[in-house]
Amino acid sequence: MWGHQHINRAAIFTLPEPLRSFYFRHADYITEESVVPDVRKYTMGDKAEFARHFIDMEDYHFSSDTFEMNPKKAYTQYDEKTRNELGILPWYILEMTQKLTEAFKNKEKAAILLLSGDLGHYIGDASMPLHTTSNHNGQKTGQQGIHAFWESQLPEIFGSTYQMNIGEANYIKDLEKNTRELILHTHSLADSVLLIDKILGLKFSKETAYQCDTNKNPLKNRYGNPIHSKAYAEAYHQASNHLIERQLQKAAYMLSCYWYTAWCNAGKPELNDLDSQSYIESCRENYTKEQLLWKTGKTIEIGNKKEF
Repeated sequence: MWGHQHINRAAIFTLPEPLRSFYFRHADYITEESVVPDVRKYTMGDKAEFARHFIDMEDYHFSSDTFEMNPKKAYTQYDEKTRNELGILPWYILEMTQKLTEAFKNKEKAAILLLSGDLGHYIGDASMPLHTTSNHNGQKTGQQGIHAFWESQLPEIFGSTYQMNIGEANYIKDLEKNTRELILHTHSLADSVLLIDKILGLKFSKETAYQCDTNKNPLKNRYGNPIHSKAYAEAYHQASNHLIERQLQKAAYMLSCYWYTAWCNAGKPELNDLDSQSYIESCRENYTKEQLLWKTGKTIEIGNKKEF
């Protein structure tokens, strides 16, 4: 939750005007919507949702040359069973971006906001290395629990130190090429994520790597994930050299670029008439305050319930 919400919030201020003001007026919705795809997956049990969050690059036997990015061609190349098992994340990002473009063209406010928030979730997942590998939770290498530790516990501990001011969004000329490069770069980091944990595992015992009960069994959070010790988290944070921070920054920047590109491809429609003038005026003061905060690299404190 921490990562997804902060990605969506930071991305708003990376947008140029007039998109920035429009998105800010609906920042709370877009921030909360960032976690809704997981709600559909886990709470509602939407079976179609699962494959949208990952892609097992190795099992597809992709190379940079054979990675088909056009969703229609890819869905012809791989049957539904394969796609459900190995994931469709990059193709779904492209589908969502096209739908967002259409929503902008038609000036459908509800669809723009829903699709923008959801797209942030998938681009966040596409920036998380373990969402691009079949060894997504270290289950193949005896590193179970690494997934939640990396994307949830570490950001909750160190997120207040992250800098999220990452410049201004740019137009993406080739969405398929950009999405391919995004996934390939993210996947290239998966081995490092696991290797750091493996090396630290040689230095920490079970009792020192985790918070344990009186019987020396690792404590677990409300989702059943083991809770690592503060000492282990500190060691991983140092060894990873701000990797999580860099990937969160990249996700926020990429998200703003996809939003901006969809708006441009829709013909840059006027959006101020989608909100009442009184509502626009009421948002000005908070907009100024939060924009100044973002210039320091921070977002407002988001009151989400911690996972760890």
